[in-house]
Amino acid sequence: MTTPATGWQKLVGHARGSLDAPFRRRLVTTGHLLSGSAASAAFGLAAAALTARALGPFDYGVLALALTFVHAVERFVTFQSWQPLIRYGATLDPVAQKDDLRSLLKFGLMLDILGALAAAAVAIAIVLIGAPWFGWPNHFIAVVLVCCTVLPFNLGGTPTAVLRIFGHFRVAAYGPALGTLVRVLLCAAGLVAGFDLIIFAAIWTGTQAISALALLATAYRVLRQHGVTNVLGASLSGVTTRFEGIWGFAWSTNLSLGVRSSANQLDVLIVGALAGPAAAGLYHIAKRVGKLAEQASAQIQTVFYPDAARLWAAGETKALRLAVMQVEWLVFGFGAIATIMLWFVAEPLLRLTAGPAFVAATPLLIVQMIAVTIMMMGSASRSALLAMGRQRQALHAVLLGTAAFHVSALLLVPQIGAMGANIAHIIMGTIVAGLLVIDFRRQTRTGPAL
Repeated sequence: MTTPATGWQKLVGHARGSLDAPFRRRLVTTGHLLSGSAASAAFGLAAAALTARALGPFDYGVLALALTFVHAVERFVTFQSWQPLIRYGATLDPVAQKDDLRSLLKFGLMLDILGALAAAAVAIAIVLIGAPWFGWPNHFIAVVLVCCTVLPFNLGGTPTAVLRIFGHFRVAAYGPALGTLVRVLLCAAGLVAGFDLIIFAAIWTGTQAISALALLATAYRVLRQHGVTNVLGASLSGVTTRFEGIWGFAWSTNLSLGVRSSANQLDVLIVGALAGPAAAGLYHIAKRVGKLAEQASAQIQTVFYPDAARLWAAGETKALRLAVMQVEWLVFGFGAIATIMLWFVAEPLLRLTAGPAFVAATPLLIVQMIAVTIMMMGSASRSALLAMGRQRQALHAVLLGTAAFHVSALLLVPQIGAMGANIAHIIMGTIVAGLLVIDFRRQTRTGPAL
């Protein structure tokens, strides 16, 4: 007969055994990424609140629409090079395969540069050529042009891949938060000094450009530490042959991200078009929480992908399913705690920072956090599907979810205002995460397919 003490010891021993080294590593890494994303989102919300208090609902709505327009162009035009770089670079030996790594990184950097320049050209062309057709007033055109100046500096794909390949997770997690903290300090100074709309646009744009350049400099330093130098001097000859399938993988994953971004970037524009700039301003404040999903999901995928690829290639489907489940529960716990915290602090926080005019954004913040949690829960399954070569299934899930978002938003926003866009995000997140999880579990029943 087992004594209570013995039974308790077995229970404790089983719990300790379940915390194997890979899980502990994923727990620590995911914790850093989620903490960094949460800090960045909190600072972003503070910066938005201070800007809103300084400008008022209408002018802040104008700034929100301008920033969203620029971000939308960036997402649709630029190439998210970090995904193929991590897939093909994580398995390279930085010493024995240094030349291959240098060529791969140069390939990614060229994609980043061309994409950034193309995004700037497209955005400025839309403003200068399309403004009369859209009926944009001159002050809005000026704000948009200021915001467009950040686009040539957005070269974050390759630096992000470098930090992940060499295991610098803390820099990737907390670096963006430091840049956003600088924005908070400048916005606070602007509130005290009475800065106008153009100067606040310059603050938001300038801090983003500085953060991008700081990330690039950090990646350069990491490469030098590991003996990888003269990346720009590397040869691109035969790079697509050495990394077979890189173009197909890159186009598929970028199409998926582009489609998904149509919901994450166009929602503010939809609210502005259907409910006006003031409603767009309220919604943009709530969307600072939505940035948490965008940042955390991307970071979780960059960290978890190599583990998923290794487990799948080794035929360890049971271990892969366990790893995905662990990450999903970690994300759910994080989202649940954040939602409960927002329930209690959102209203007094908005009243204190943005002012009474923006207290109406409180329910938007809470519902946005629920949508964020649902969307993040599909991140691990998406990484696993990509590692399994199931990019098409991941794309199908995003296509269906995004279509549901746009239909829901166009129907709900005219009826209930900005809250309609939040509900549309919940619908989208449920569809995307649900389909990703279902397809992942279906695929892992049979083992690797060659």
